[in-house]
Amino acid sequence: MAYRISKRKETLKHLLVLFVLFFAFFPLYLMVVISFKDNQQFIANPFLPDAMNAWKWHNWSMAWDTVRFYIANSIVTSMGAVVICLFTSILTAYVMARYKFAGKEVIYYLIIGTMFLPGTAATLVTLFELIKSMGMVNKLYALVLVGAVGGQVTCIFILRQFIEDIPKELFESAQIDGAGHLAQIWNIVLPMSGSVMGVLAIMQFIGNWNNLMLPLILMRDDSLLTVTVGLMRLEGEYTKEWGQLMAGYTISSIPLIILFLFTMKMFVKGLSAGAVKG
Repeated sequence: MAYRISKRKETLKHLLVLFVLFFAFFPLYLMVVISFKDNQQFIANPFLPDAMNAWKWHNWSMAWDTVRFYIANSIVTSMGAVVICLFTSILTAYVMARYKFAGKEVIYYLIIGTMFLPGTAATLVTLFELIKSMGMVNKLYALVLVGAVGGQVTCIFILRQFIEDIPKELFESAQIDGAGHLAQIWNIVLPMSGSVMGVLAIMQFIGNWNNLMLPLILMRDDSLLTVTVGLMRLEGEYTKEWGQLMAGYTISSIPLIILFLFTMKMFVKGLSAGAVKG
């Protein structure tokens, strides 16, 4: 009897996992299938692939010609924002975790308090006026700077907690050996917080990659658009070529898929970092 109950529980668990996986991968499946169809094929049969000789491979070539430069712009701006964000965040978190000075906690909670400020959509006009006054409209480095600033608070909050959990004896031993603060960050903090920083890097990269509003209002030249805005060019003014549109979406998702495939272990390790003490 107990064996049957256990078996049923295992079956229910497997069914639940399959149910979640179905809804996770079904949109991706549809996107790939539709990318090989023209509008007539899509209307006639949107869910199943057609015969191999009916696949519209030119959808992918046209989509690639449209989005390849946008993808390059997104990679540059997202990577630049991640590097600057993590560099400044690790320095700030180290100071907040290791230094002792008057008003430290007040400054820290003021930084954390900015998490409750309205997002980009609510401050869009003010942000645009600020960027315009600095002469950064239609400049890719504007997206890099704004993207780096936008993710600092979360990174500082997480990294400070992690650095505080590092045994103080390690820092004291490094100081006895003559290591300064930068040397301690390089030789102690970075090696031990690599998995956490990897998770933060992935999160910040995805956030900047998916940013639509800011590139839409800041970029004027077509050659400077990011992939989220560039994909809108595939929609057409009067009619939508669904095959080309889905091909563009599929191509633009490949960098993120590759990112997760090569960083999955680091991502899982970073999520579980600190879960077990001692």
